[in-house]
Amino acid sequence: MQPTETYSTPRRALDVEDYIDILRRHRGWIFGPFLLCVVVSVVGVYMWPDSYVSQEVVKITPQQIPESMVQSSINQAMFDRISSMEQEILSRNELTNIIRNYGLYPREISRMPVEDVIELMKKNISILPVTGANPNSGGVRTIPAFAIQFSYSDRLLAQKVVQDLGARFIDENIRNSTNRTFQTTQFMKDELDQAKKELDAIEDKLTAFRMKNNGKLPDQVQSNVQQVSALQSQVYALNANLSRAQQDKLQIEATLRILKDQQTEINKQPSDVMNAEVAQKNEKLAEADKEVQYWDDTLRVLRQKYSDNYPDVQTAAGRLAVAKQKRDEIEKEDISKKAESKSSPAPKVVNQQVLREQRDIDARIRQLQSSSEAKDLEIQETTKELKRATDAIKSYEARLETVPLGEQEYGDLVRDRDLAKQKYVDLEERLEKAERAEAMEQRKEGELLELLDPASLPMTPTEPKRPLVISVGAGIGLLLGIVIAGAREMKDTSLKNLKDVRAYTQLSILGSIPLLENDFVVRRRRRLAWLGWTTACLAAVVIMAGSVVYYYVANSR
Repeated sequence: MQPTETYSTPRRALDVEDYIDILRRHRGWIFGPFLLCVVVSVVGVYMWPDSYVSQEVVKITPQQIPESMVQSSINQAMFDRISSMEQEILSRNELTNIIRNYGLYPREISRMPVEDVIELMKKNISILPVTGANPNSGGVRTIPAFAIQFSYSDRLLAQKVVQDLGARFIDENIRNSTNRTFQTTQFMKDELDQAKKELDAIEDKLTAFRMKNNGKLPDQVQSNVQQVSALQSQVYALNANLSRAQQDKLQIEATLRILKDQQTEINKQPSDVMNAEVAQKNEKLAEADKEVQYWDDTLRVLRQKYSDNYPDVQTAAGRLAVAKQKRDEIEKEDISKKAESKSSPAPKVVNQQVLREQRDIDARIRQLQSSSEAKDLEIQETTKELKRATDAIKSYEARLETVPLGEQEYGDLVRDRDLAKQKYVDLEERLEKAERAEAMEQRKEGELLELLDPASLPMTPTEPKRPLVISVGAGIGLLLGIVIAGAREMKDTSLKNLKDVRAYTQLSILGSIPLLENDFVVRRRRRLAWLGWTTACLAAVVIMAGSVVYYYVANSR
């Protein structure tokens, strides 16, 4: 017995009539999954609770005072601060308080741990930057504002939660700004106090060093050199004055000797007899003239050294006036005596020229003696001043010789003092800036968060999107039915029509005999099919209608 050979014949290409036949043969397998998916989509989408999204927009108000005048002590950008505040506000404790305050997620809390409920709430909260169209480039630009969104099944609770979150952001920003400025100010105060203590300690050391080495400090070298130069110039001038005074004194003494010699010569000449009474008067007048001349010379010498307000000058001037008054009285008395003596002739005074010369020489001698005494006083004072200047020069030269000994230590102290002072000044300026920034934040004139758009009360749910879900479900059902129909068609290898017979047998078809069935059986099968599909459609309609009614009844409560 020979083995039977099997052949694999490829399928022929299908045309439109073939596709129509396939749809007709498998219409039940296509419509069934389609109907099932539509029913499941409708029921599921109407049993799915609505989600309402409430939104609130908070704007970022920039600093009201120009930064060139008052610089803020917060160097973190507002969006970074918002991110930090978001982490704080959306923490576990804060969200737990919000859930308890508003009674959110009652079903989830009864079935899930609190941590899972908090994670679910975090997913329903969105903090988004607000964007707008850029008129210059036509792109998208970020507006200094951000939106707070919350999705929940109850639209009133969604609005309240968004209001609460927005208020928390605004309060948290104010609290953070106040705390940061206060902490900055307090930190700068502490640093300034510490810098003040360091500066005072260095100042004390420097003061002690200066007191210990007064006049020997390196920064006094120039002044010491200048003092030495000034003292040397003073010594030179004093030496010149001393030499001049000594020369003047020698000239005065020489003149004085000459006058004394002249007085001696005059005294040796014989004098005529004078009237006793007239001689006595002339002697009194001569003594008065000598006294006037003496005080006149004394006053002139004192005025060369002192002013008119000096007590000795005033005393000398007073005595000179008294001496002149006394001389005038003697002259008046002499004139009256002469008038009386005209009636009775008196002996004439002889050799008046000699007497006048003697009086002049006596006056010049007294004047020169006063000048000599004044020169002696001047020489003594000049000598004392010269000695003082010489001693001062020696003292300053000794200081200049000892300056290099403490130069390094003094330089270190001065450098430390300058650094500490500069640090103190810088910290003082920073403290002033921090205090101004704190005052600005207390007056709420810094960068703030303000409510731009209050929390909206949503009227239509954002989820689920029922038309889209139902359409997608219907498309999936139709696709699933077509896939099932195609799979069944690929599995069925029977000949369906005359085209299959001609293609696979390669025979000429002379005629075809239709399939003869009992009409009763055919009608019965059709009725059962219509009954089954009608029942399925009615059941589907009832189920979908029930889910829709349940949705509206539940939302109307």
